[in-house]
Amino acid sequence: MKFLKYLFALTACAIVLSCASDDDSNTQENLEGQTGNVILKFDNGVGDQDFIFGTSYNKSNQESFKISTLKYIISNVRLTDADGNDFIYPTEENTFIVNEANGNNAGEIFINLNNIDAANYVSVTFGVGIDQERFALGADGQGDFLDYASDEGMMWSWATGYRFIRLDGTYSTTSITDDALNIHMGSVGTSLDNYREVTLPLPNTILVRENKTPQIHIKADILKIFEGINIADGYNQVHTDATTTPVIAGNIQSMFSVHHVHNE
Repeated sequence: MKFLKYLFALTACAIVLSCASDDDSNTQENLEGQTGNVILKFDNGVGDQDFIFGTSYNKSNQESFKISTLKYIISNVRLTDADGNDFIYPTEENTFIVNEANGNNAGEIFINLNNIDAANYVSVTFGVGIDQERFALGADGQGDFLDYASDEGMMWSWATGYRFIRLDGTYSTTSITDDALNIHMGSVGTSLDNYREVTLPLPNTILVRENKTPQIHIKADILKIFEGINIADGYNQVHTDATTTPVIAGNIQSMFSVHHVHNE
């Protein structure tokens, strides 16, 4: 009797392993040629506070700022899977403007990425601004994005190039009240390249499938734009200066983090 029980247990175990193996095989096979969608959800804040237009936010150095316009360019989005393979979103569609004015009631701005290769992805990478290779394609190579960026006020009218970020408002110090604040950082031709890339590990793997649309909730801490600087020291007007623009570009690169993801 003990022998029969032992034999039955071995047989049951073999069946379970076989089924598990078949399931793994089928899952892998089902992913071939399968695509799905991913949503990048950008959520601007200031430190641990929500971002609200016209609200005064304090820095640690007795400066404060209020913002009336906040938008920035995101490009070259790619996802990296668990095996280190990259899915690069199609170049002609891989430019976006995150405009706080277009946010929903919770202040969230959505970028929809369609037809992503099905896989298990562990990180997301994107650029802030426009890289030199795309810029070198000229007006014809920018496609519809050139007109879109122009309509959004993300092109300089007095110089050639994109504004990678447009932040307009006012700032105050112990001796200045509501002076103009305009940060329009971008590259200046090929002589000053302020394009930066950001890679964010995901807190848990997103599963891109034809029946799932994962969401990646990306927080952007606007306070980090002013980290380590005094606005009054020439950072109240940032446009094409070779000293101030790289500092702002580096600060912007550090302001993003993934708060959480949803596998839906």
